[in-house]
Amino acid sequence: MLFIILLTFVLAFSTLFLKGLGRSKFTGLLTLIPFSLFIYFLSYLPKIKSGKEVLLFRNEWVPSLGIAFDFKLDGLSLLFSLLITGIGTLVYWYASYYLKGHVYIHRFFAYLGLFMGAMLGVVLSDNLISLFVFWELTSITSFFLIGFNNEDEDSRKSALWALGITGLGGFFLLSFAAIMGSIAGTYSIHELLTHSDFLKEHASYGVLLFFLFMGAFTKSAQFPFHFWLPGAMKAPTPVSAYLHSATMVKAGIYLLARFTPVLGDHLYWNTTLQVIGGLTMLFGAIHSVFRKDMKGILAYTTISALGMIVFLLGVGSEKAIYAASIFILVHALYKATLFLVTGTVDHQTHTRDITQLGGLRKTMPALAGAALIAALSSAGIPLTFGFIGKEIIYDATYTYPLNQWALAFTGAAVLTNVFLTASGFLVGIKPFFGKVKDACQNVPKPSIQMWLPPVVLSVLSLLFGVLPQLVNNGILTATARAIGGKPIDMELALWHGFNEIVALSGATILLGTALYFAFKGYQNSLQVVTRFYSLSPQHIFGFIVEKFRLFAYSYTRLFQSGYLRIYLMVIIVFFIGLVGYKLFADVPLRVNTEGLSEFRVYELVVFLITVAAIFFAINTPSRLSAIAATGVVGYCICLIFVFYGAPDLAMTQFAIDTLTVVLFVLVLFKLPGFLKLSNRKIQFRDAVVSIAFGGLISLITLQALVSPADKEISRYYAENAYVLAKGKNVVNVILVDFRGFDTLIETIVLSIAALGVYGLLKYRTKDEEISE
Repeated sequence: MLFIILLTFVLAFSTLFLKGLGRSKFTGLLTLIPFSLFIYFLSYLPKIKSGKEVLLFRNEWVPSLGIAFDFKLDGLSLLFSLLITGIGTLVYWYASYYLKGHVYIHRFFAYLGLFMGAMLGVVLSDNLISLFVFWELTSITSFFLIGFNNEDEDSRKSALWALGITGLGGFFLLSFAAIMGSIAGTYSIHELLTHSDFLKEHASYGVLLFFLFMGAFTKSAQFPFHFWLPGAMKAPTPVSAYLHSATMVKAGIYLLARFTPVLGDHLYWNTTLQVIGGLTMLFGAIHSVFRKDMKGILAYTTISALGMIVFLLGVGSEKAIYAASIFILVHALYKATLFLVTGTVDHQTHTRDITQLGGLRKTMPALAGAALIAALSSAGIPLTFGFIGKEIIYDATYTYPLNQWALAFTGAAVLTNVFLTASGFLVGIKPFFGKVKDACQNVPKPSIQMWLPPVVLSVLSLLFGVLPQLVNNGILTATARAIGGKPIDMELALWHGFNEIVALSGATILLGTALYFAFKGYQNSLQVVTRFYSLSPQHIFGFIVEKFRLFAYSYTRLFQSGYLRIYLMVIIVFFIGLVGYKLFADVPLRVNTEGLSEFRVYELVVFLITVAAIFFAINTPSRLSAIAATGVVGYCICLIFVFYGAPDLAMTQFAIDTLTVVLFVLVLFKLPGFLKLSNRKIQFRDAVVSIAFGGLISLITLQALVSPADKEISRYYAENAYVLAKGKNVVNVILVDFRGFDTLIETIVLSIAALGVYGLLKYRTKDEEISE
C-alpha cells in the first residue's frame, strides 16, 4: 500500500516536467492515474464486503517510538478511497479541457496528484503519526490548489485563510496524537479499539476530545471555523468539485467516524457533535439561499451537509450511523455533479450569477439533465439516492431513544433540508429552465469533457436511488460496521409504505419548493446577510488576526530594529537576565581574593591606561582618535598576557589589533561624517547595560576560581598534545588539531563577513554613480 501512495506522489511530481501539457492532445491520458487507482481499490470490495479487515502493509518508521507506516483497508477507508479516486478520475478528465491552454496546467495536475496521494494516506493510515503527516500534506497541497490563480489577490488571501485554519487544526491533531499515544501506549488506530473503555474513563478524556474535535472541525468547516470554505471558492471549479464534495472537507468527517468506536458513545462526545453539527447544518442551509453566486450557494450547502454528518455521528444510534454512512456517498455524488455543472456554465457563459442565468437547457441539454437529477437528489425527491438518504436521516432522528430530543432533532433536520432543497433548485434548475436570459444568448455548446463527468455522477445518483442494494449490500454495510464498531444491518428500499417519515419528506419537498420560488427572484437577498457581518466568526477571527499581526509587528520592531547595536544589546540583556538569575538563585556566591596575585606597579599602570583609553574611545568626537584608543586597549591586553606567561596569546592579540586598526583606517574615508545620535537617556541605558555585563562576567570569573573543576579534559589535552599532534604548546595544538575544524569554520565565517563588508563599501547609489 505504501508503494501505491508513493507511486501516486512520483507520478504527480513527474507532471511538473510536462510544460507543454496545456497544448497537448494527450492531457486526458492523465486520467488513467486516478482511474487505475480506482480499479485497484475496487478489487478489494469483495473482501471488505465479506466483513474482513485487510491489514495491507506495515513498515517501521521510528520503532523506538512506535511510529510506523501502517495501512489498513476496511469499509470506511475503502469508501473514501473509492470516492477520492473515482471522483478524481472524472475531475482529471474534466480539468484537462477546463484548463486547456493554461500556461501552468502541468502545475495544476501536479498539485492535484499530490493532494490525491495525501488524501489516500489520510484515509488508509493506521498510525496516528503517519495520519498526521498526510493530514498536513492535504493542507499544504490544498493551499496550492485554492491559490492556483495566484495573480488574483483574492485567491491568494483565500488560500492563506484555508491554510491558516486547517493548519491550526493540524496542530490540534498532533497534540491529540501525542496525548493519545502517551495514554494508550500505542499509536496504532486498530489497537486503540481495545482501549475504548479505558480511554473514556481516563482523566484526560475531555482533553483528547477537545484536540480531536478542533482538528476535525477546522478541516470540515464546522461552525465557527466554516468561513474559510466559501473563500476557497476562488479556486478553479475542478478544485472545488474535488476538494469540497468528497475529499478535503470530508477529512474531518473521516477522522470523527474513525474514532467513533474508540471515543464515541459518551455524553461529552454526543452532546458536542449534536450541538456543533446542528448549528453548522442550520447555519449553512439558511445562508445558502441568500447567495447569487452558484459556487457560493454550493459552498454553504456543503457546510450544511458536513454539519449534518457531524450531527448524525453525535446522535450515535445505529440508524444515525447508517444514515451518516449513506449521506457521505449521497452528498459526494450530487455535490460533485453540481460543482462540475457550475464550472461548465461559468466556462461557457462567463458568469455564475443565478439572476443572469436561465434557459440554458436549449444549448446544454445533457448538462441540464445532470443538473436536474443532482438538484432532485439534493432535495430528496423519490427515485434519487438523495431520497433514500433523507428518509434514513429522518428515521434516525424521529426514533431517537430520548423522546424529548427526538422532536427537536427531527425539526432541525427538516428545516435544514427545506433550505437545502431550495438552494439545490437555485443551482440545478434555475440556470437551465425558464426564459432565456441575455447572458445565455448564443452560448457555445460545451465539449464532451465538460458535460459527460457530471452526467456520469448524476446517473449514479439515479441508479443507486432505484437500486440501493447495489451499494447497501456492499460498501455501505461495511462502512457502517467500521464506524459503529459492530455489524449494523439496515434494509434500503425505494418505498416503505406511507408513514410519518414519508409525510416529513413530502412536507420538506413542498416547503423547499415554495422557498425556491420565493427566493429565485429576490436579487438583493445578500444584503440581509451582510448587515450582520460584524457579528460573524469570520469578522471576529479576522479582527483578532489583525490585532495579533500589529502586536507581532511592534514586538518584532522592538527586537529586530535593523540596528546592530540593538541586536547586541538584546543579546547582552537576555544573557544578563538568564545567567544572572541562575548565578544568584542557584549558586552560592563565594569570592576568594586570597588566591589572587598582588598588583605590581607596572600592571596597575597598564590597567589605568586601559581604562582611560576605553573612556577616551567612548567620548571622543573623532573616529581616528577612537580607533587609536581601541588599539591602545588591545596592546595593553597584550602586555597583560605577557606579564602572566602567555606569549602566544600576546602575539596573536598584537597581530589582530594591529590589523584591525589598519583596516579601520582604510575604510574611514568611505564613511559619512561622524555624528552623535545617542541622547543622554540612551547613553545612560548603554552605560547601565555595559556595567552590568562587565560586572556579571567578573563575578563569573571570580566564582570559577573557587568552584571545583573537573581536570579530566585539561589533563587529556596535556597528556596527548605531543603524543597525538607532535606539539608542545597545548593551546596551539587545541586550536589547530583537536579543534581544527572549529577554527576552520571560524575562518570561513570571518571571510564571509569580510565579503559582506566589502560589498557594503563598494555599494553606490545611482546619484553617486552619476556624480562620479
